[in-house]
Amino acid sequence: MANTIRASVIQSCTARFNLSETLDKFENLTRLAKERDGSQLVVFPEGFIGGYPKWSTFSCFVGERISEGRDEFVKYYNAAIEIPSPATDRIAEVSKATGVFVVMGVIERDVGTLYCTAIFVDPIEGLVAKHRKLLPTACERFIWGQGDGSTLPVVAKKFQSSVEPTRTVETKISATICWENFMPLLRTYYYSLGTQIYCVPTVDSRETWESSMRHIAFEGRCFVLSACQFATEKDYPPDHPVADTSNRNPDNVMINGGSLIVSPLGKVLAGPTRKPEDILTADLDLDDVVRGKFDLDTVGHYSRPDVFQLKANISP
Repeated sequence: MANTIRASVIQSCTARFNLSETLDKFENLTRLAKERDGSQLVVFPEGFIGGYPKWSTFSCFVGERISEGRDEFVKYYNAAIEIPSPATDRIAEVSKATGVFVVMGVIERDVGTLYCTAIFVDPIEGLVAKHRKLLPTACERFIWGQGDGSTLPVVAKKFQSSVEPTRTVETKISATICWENFMPLLRTYYYSLGTQIYCVPTVDSRETWESSMRHIAFEGRCFVLSACQFATEKDYPPDHPVADTSNRNPDNVMINGGSLIVSPLGKVLAGPTRKPEDILTADLDLDDVVRGKFDLDTVGHYSRPDVFQLKANISP
């Protein structure tokens, strides 16, 4: 157990696409995870900064766009952040003050294009990496660009052991956003780089999501930390689209959470939770990764490179 760190997933949501309020929420939740649970690593959901525009259509039709949709995109564009920016500086300040490594889903603005991105923020080095979602899902393609192979990091990070403070724990951390997790070759690429803490910022709150997370943990012999938003209508601007405009109710659920933490043998260590706001915390014994590799290493002794080979283009 000496090779152990303590990690949390945060279940929460964007504050009405308001950057200042959302950053305050981020700081409060990070401090709580550190002070109450002793967390050293926290994972926030997909689009936590910038927001996930559930039920929005941006007035898109095949072969046509109209002014109302363009106006909605302006609002969404203005809620996004640049990387780096004062917003990422604030995140780095909180990370440094608490000593917590942060993985967070954000909506990134780069000139005229938005990206669904995960950032990695180290308490000592600050912003160290980012991952742009490779393939936005369905109507997300109206509003987000595609990432490329240049932002597929597996970040090496040394932590102090949570049970034996004189010991250093070496880890490798990755992030895969929402339905990217259904891309087998992307998973395999991260496995090939030795990911041990496989972070999943998401907004998929279906009950089937747990099965996917347990499968990935078991397949990759890695810890899976899945952080999902929980949001109700009151967490969005008053004029935001909803499932049923004739039955608007501040308490109607828009995104139903389901965050969880899974071990390298597929055991659920915490969650899934359906609470509106929650912090799930677990001890991650990195030796469990090695224990799992004993009988299954899908990029090593349990692979057939003479039959199958993975080729990745990691250039911009």
